[in-house]
Amino acid sequence: MNMAALHKGFALAPRQRDRATVRAPRSGKLEVSALQLIEWAFQREKIGLDFDEIERETGARPGVGMEYILIEQAKLGCRVQGGGSSPRHHDADMVAASLASLPEACGGRRMAVQIAELARVGEVPDWMAGARATCEPVAWRRCKHGAFAVTEVCRVPGLRWPADQLGKKPDGSWCRVSYSNTARDVAAARRRYLDWYRAIHHLRFIFQKACHLTSFTVSDALPPRAPWKGA
Repeated sequence: MNMAALHKGFALAPRQRDRATVRAPRSGKLEVSALQLIEWAFQREKIGLDFDEIERETGARPGVGMEYILIEQAKLGCRVQGGGSSPRHHDADMVAASLASLPEACGGRRMAVQIAELARVGEVPDWMAGARATCEPVAWRRCKHGAFAVTEVCRVPGLRWPADQLGKKPDGSWCRVSYSNTARDVAAARRRYLDWYRAIHHLRFIFQKACHLTSFTVSDALPPRAPWKGA
């Protein structure tokens, strides 16, 4: 698992399916899904999410819909400008602007960053497929006989374990344990996936209805809504 991704508050899941590398056509328009368009923008065009730059160039800011921003740009006859030594593709700029103005109801800037980071590596949020709850000792000790859980004296009044081995001793021993992949962990991971899915669904609408894409058309295709249900 990608530890850098974990520090950002999300994990990576294996690709649900191979998505062919998208290239902008020399003429006409290529039909792609919203997710393919986002991955193309971040993988091939190497766009970034500099919110200050995008806000300065487009006026995008939290709480203002992308539809309004693009309508105002069209009135002025302008569009998002690329940075650096080589201009970015117009459609990639539209992707960046759309993510920058993602409404708070869809996760806002936090979700925009998550979508961008996942798109760069072509992954989806980890929904913990096949996760099994485990209970393991917090620490282990090793000797010539093998590995054993680190134990400590149990001093909880009234608790004597293992009772059949203590005799008249006032206390016993126990080992500290940790739980992982619990039902709560799985539920939280699936909520994060559904939040990501809702944001992609919103972006699909924006790409279809509010973005004047020059090289692509966006299809209705979306990632699986609930892959743990096979749907």
